[in-house]
Amino acid sequence: MAAVKTRVLVNTITLKAEFEKLAEDVKNVKTRPEDQELLDMYGLYKQATVGDINTEKPGLLDFKGKAKWEAWSSRTGMSKDDAMTAYIAIAKDVIAKYGM
Repeated sequence: MAAVKTRVLVNTITLKAEFEKLAEDVKNVKTRPEDQELLDMYGLYKQATVGDINTEKPGLLDFKGKAKWEAWSSRTGMSKDDAMTAYIAIAKDVIAKYGM
């Protein structure tokens, strides 16, 4: 049982380290990713770092804030590890697509 807990802990640390590295790397792509890619990464990043959304929905005229809120809200219920895993996959695709 202790070996299983240790393996889970090591996997979580490795996952978090890869997530944090890619979160920095993706900021340095040569070309700005498409809006939907940015929104997907934003929602997954917030879910991975904060958890379920904890803010009020922005007003109707705050289009950017509303889009970001909806991207995060759509991830409600997703575990932090699952959000990190999904973020890593998208970040790798974005880096491969746009280069660094």
